Amino acid sequence: MPCLQRAITRVLIHGVLMAGAAFMLLPFVWMLATSIKPPEEVFSATLRLLPTRFFGAENYSFALTQAPLLRFAINGVIVCLGILVVQLLVAIPCAYALAKLRFPGRNLLFVLVLLALAIPVQVPALPLYIALAEMELLNTYLSLMLPFLFSAFAVFLLRQFFKSYPDDIIQAARLDGMGEMEIVWRIVAPSAWPAIAAFSVFSVVAHWNDLYWPLIVITDGGMATPPLGMMLFADAETGSNYGALMAAATMLTAPLVVIFLFARRWFIAGVTMTGVK
Repeated sequence: MPCLQRAITRVLIHGVLMAGAAFMLLPFVWMLATSIKPPEEVFSATLRLLPTRFFGAENYSFALTQAPLLRFAINGVIVCLGILVVQLLVAIPCAYALAKLRFPGRNLLFVLVLLALAIPVQVPALPLYIALAEMELLNTYLSLMLPFLFSAFAVFLLRQFFKSYPDDIIQAARLDGMGEMEIVWRIVAPSAWPAIAAFSVFSVVAHWNDLYWPLIVITDGGMATPPLGMMLFADAETGSNYGALMAAATMLTAPLVVIFLFARRWFIAGVTMTGVK
């Protein structure tokens, strides 16, 4: 009887998880299905997932020829990688200091980091915009990256990971004459790849999909990131051609899917390990 109850419980749990996964995947499946439908089927009153007439070649070729999707993607890659590199260069030493070094005000600094997590990007948007406008830095990659170069979430996540790192190894490295920065980059940081990968996924997805800030600081279509480029493409070219719009969205979403599939093991390990002390 206990075995039967455990089996039923497992079936129910997996059923709920599968239902949740299907619910989360449904918009992406519908986007992909719409990208291969002809216009008359997109607006048809009949709810049908697969098209009766394949129209994918026309939709994808229209999206590629009528919008600089490659340029949008390159802008997104430059912005996301630039933000991520600076975030890690700043967050890793900060997280190590908060986790392993003892100095006056350490707890207060960590409280400030936690409070920074509660500040949305909309709060400093106006003074940042004015400052960038005064320095004539609008419509540049720097203007797209500047508000996000410091990540309180990265400091918090990596600090939780570093808290569980053995102090004996750090003490042994100090006895061997290594400095603190050398310990950070040669010993501690290489062991934090799961946490770094987890944060990298969060960071890349958030800034690849960000529309609010690029919409404020970018007026040149050649500097548009993927979400802003999609908005410009929808307004200027597609009109009611939702098949082509979904084709463009599919091509701009595909890099995120590839990145997540590549880093999924490190991502899961990083998320679980940072919660264990």
